[in-house]
Amino acid sequence: MFQRFKLPLAALLLGLSASLPAAQRIDVDYRVRFLPDSDQAEVTVTLERGEALRYLDFSLGDQGYYSDFQAQGEWQQTGPERGIWRPQEGRAQLSYRVKISHPRDNGRFDARMTPDWALLRGDDLVPSAKIDVESGVELVSRLQFELPEGWRSVETGWPRIGKNRFRIDNPARLFDRPTGWILAGKLGSRRAVLGKTDVTVAAPVGEGVRRMDILTLLTFVWPHAQAVFPREPDKLLIVGAGDPMWRGGLSAPNSLYMHRDRPLVSENGTSSLVHELAHVFSRISDTDRSDWITEGVAEYYAIELMRRAGGLSEDRYQKIREQLTRWSRKVSSLRGERASGPVTARAVLLLQDLDAEIRKASGGQRSLDDVTRGLMRLDKASTEDFVQISESVLGGPSKVLDTRLLR
Repeated sequence: MFQRFKLPLAALLLGLSASLPAAQRIDVDYRVRFLPDSDQAEVTVTLERGEALRYLDFSLGDQGYYSDFQAQGEWQQTGPERGIWRPQEGRAQLSYRVKISHPRDNGRFDARMTPDWALLRGDDLVPSAKIDVESGVELVSRLQFELPEGWRSVETGWPRIGKNRFRIDNPARLFDRPTGWILAGKLGSRRAVLGKTDVTVAAPVGEGVRRMDILTLLTFVWPHAQAVFPREPDKLLIVGAGDPMWRGGLSAPNSLYMHRDRPLVSENGTSSLVHELAHVFSRISDTDRSDWITEGVAEYYAIELMRRAGGLSEDRYQKIREQLTRWSRKVSSLRGERASGPVTARAVLLLQDLDAEIRKASGGQRSLDDVTRGLMRLDKASTEDFVQISESVLGGPSKVLDTRLLR
């Protein structure tokens, strides 16, 4: 019977696939020209077929970073924070200028341009937009840079497809834009293949970023990160610079930033680098005043991956728990829009206790890793989601999670 129906079934499936309409691929090209003299970039967005997009409604923010809009079609500024582009039919372009350097209140920068280099997030080059696109249209996006004289190279977290040219492909977005960290100018880079990921560590020449130190630590922890997280990026870009850039770490899609002076392993035994790496791998985001999940999970693995890689002895691990306990002793609730340092520390303790509870109940067959993988399947995770996934993994109610900290 199996042999009799094998061929007709294959023919039926082939006929069904042939009857499905193929997506219409429309090119979207971004061209970026850096202008160090004015601390700006000139951005041009080109649509192969403008009528495929009825409009793009851009979120321009309230800082006044965007200016000099010129559009083929209709451009309408709806207040200082939004702009709507209705492209003309056929080939259509929108061009504008965007300020690169973003000062913070403390005199530091989370994006900066100098005469020799620019360090920024692509999210700011092309602002987010609501989009109305024809049914069945797939946008194929590419990013091309035009560098000032003397600037040697540019790095992004996206696959390179030519000289200073990259392919932007984010299945989670209908409107593919160049999100993540970008570094251009006179650069020094170190590269390695870790697991299935092409890793690049890049920094401006003369900024003192210890690129090989970063690659070495990543080499130790990478197999353990692979074992936890079921997906790893095809490419990872790590960028850094010194003062007056912001003195911290910030993750973004396929990329992360670390200030030159951030230690790879802090005196309290955690690692900002591994913390941001956990964000990149997990891509967990939260909702309903549950930032403790996003930050707590990342900090938990900043410690745990170091421990599994042999970088923390058991006595050092217990001392870290003692430090976390002292730091978070006044925390009465984990809930909030942004988790502070003490809240994150208390979240780590809760996660460590939950891991121990799960391992004991399952005879070592399951752990917090299973909870993390469940969270990764959600668009956004709430505290209620966290409890439900944890108790599903545990196989019953959790004593650890029966606490006022989560209320």
